[in-house]
Amino acid sequence: MTDVRNAPVQEAQEAQEEEFPTGLPEELRGLPEGVPRHDPDSQVESAVIRRLVGNWHRRATVKREEPDLDELFELDRPDYPERILPFRDHPTYQALDPEKKSQLLSWAWIAYNRHTIMAEQKVANPAFALVMEGEYPELQDEALNISLAQAMVDEQYHTLMHLNASAVTRRKRGRPMPDHELPISHTAREHQRLRDGADERWQRSLTTLAFATVSEISINAYLDLLADDPDIQPINSSTAKLHNRDEYCHASISAVLAEVVHDRLDEKKQRFFRDMLFEGLEAFVATDYTTWHRIMDLVGVEGGHDMLHDCQAEQSRSRLVRDYTGLHTLIERMGVQDLVEFDWSKSHVAR
Repeated sequence: MTDVRNAPVQEAQEAQEEEFPTGLPEELRGLPEGVPRHDPDSQVESAVIRRLVGNWHRRATVKREEPDLDELFELDRPDYPERILPFRDHPTYQALDPEKKSQLLSWAWIAYNRHTIMAEQKVANPAFALVMEGEYPELQDEALNISLAQAMVDEQYHTLMHLNASAVTRRKRGRPMPDHELPISHTAREHQRLRDGADERWQRSLTTLAFATVSEISINAYLDLLADDPDIQPINSSTAKLHNRDEYCHASISAVLAEVVHDRLDEKKQRFFRDMLFEGLEAFVATDYTTWHRIMDLVGVEGGHDMLHDCQAEQSRSRLVRDYTGLHTLIERMGVQDLVEFDWSKSHVAR
């Protein structure tokens, strides 16, 4: 009997064999095979997937009823893990009434979705488009371009997932919480600042590629913060978990791109690319205090700005994500670990 759970993977493998009867091109070897799977026994995960599939089919003029995600929303659950708030144990936060805390956690979830979407729209997809448009002639390979186009579709799909998740939160909490009230994410701001300060086209292109590389190989650690949390809103943790599964494949694609491009650059450009990788890492793992300051205004937290200043003064609270395993592995694979100056002791690097 066919295992229904493995059917998508088997179909993907058969399609791959038909497309590449003599085996995968060298550029794609070592990438994860098949497609991301979900837990068919999870009511929430299945509903999220069915809703998204319904959206795609409607665009193809195929009528399909959407499940009501609102019915799966659990009002008593927090929207965001309190344990990862930079101010979780600060007296000002501890003294807040439950309603204020709930509003802060809801805004944190809206901001999380917005920042994730910006990583896809302003960094990842532009980098993939650069490759497809011929910015790096050595990467002009049909199979690789197809894989990049698929990744770009995935990123748009992830954007839809996170937009849906924020929309459900607004409806169920009865709070407007519009995205446009929040600033552009710290990562997107740093990416744009560095591009604006670059004199040469190649510098701007390598900046985008470096930031996308870091984003795609580090976003798993970011998504894990919610995907593995059993206490928050199930729709929220499932959204992060489903997104996460795609990103393991994207991490492999991005690592291949980074290695191939780096190997073909001259020494000056290699050094610039490596510098931008670490600029991207610092931007990606940092706690976005600009956004938190705005949220304090939106919620009306008395003493909220002073609380954030206290947290910013503590070095241990300056990073939201501390797992740099992805970039550390990439640097080793590139064979340049002795050429970079970076204090890995500030992070957790799985070995």
